Amino acid sequence: MVPTGKFSRELTVFEHNREAWLRSHPGAFVAIQNEIIAEGFFETYAEALRAGLQKFDIRQGFLVKQVWTTEPVYVVS
Repeated sequence: MVPTGKFSRELTVFEHNREAWLRSHPGAFVAIQNEIIAEGFFETYAEALRAGLQKFDIRQGFLVKQVWTTEPVYVVS
């Protein structure tokens, strides 16, 4: 499946690298803007967010995503 919409480029980069990242950094967080990946993997969302804020143009936005095999599902009721 090819991602569409906002962050489609970032999601494509994530999907392209997911298997390698699962082997090397499972559960870590990564920050991506366009095709650029912030240096390193991070243990927490806050660390990845901070790295993205330092590295990227925040007016354009960037994606922070955790490296998992499948996406967790959250239910709010």
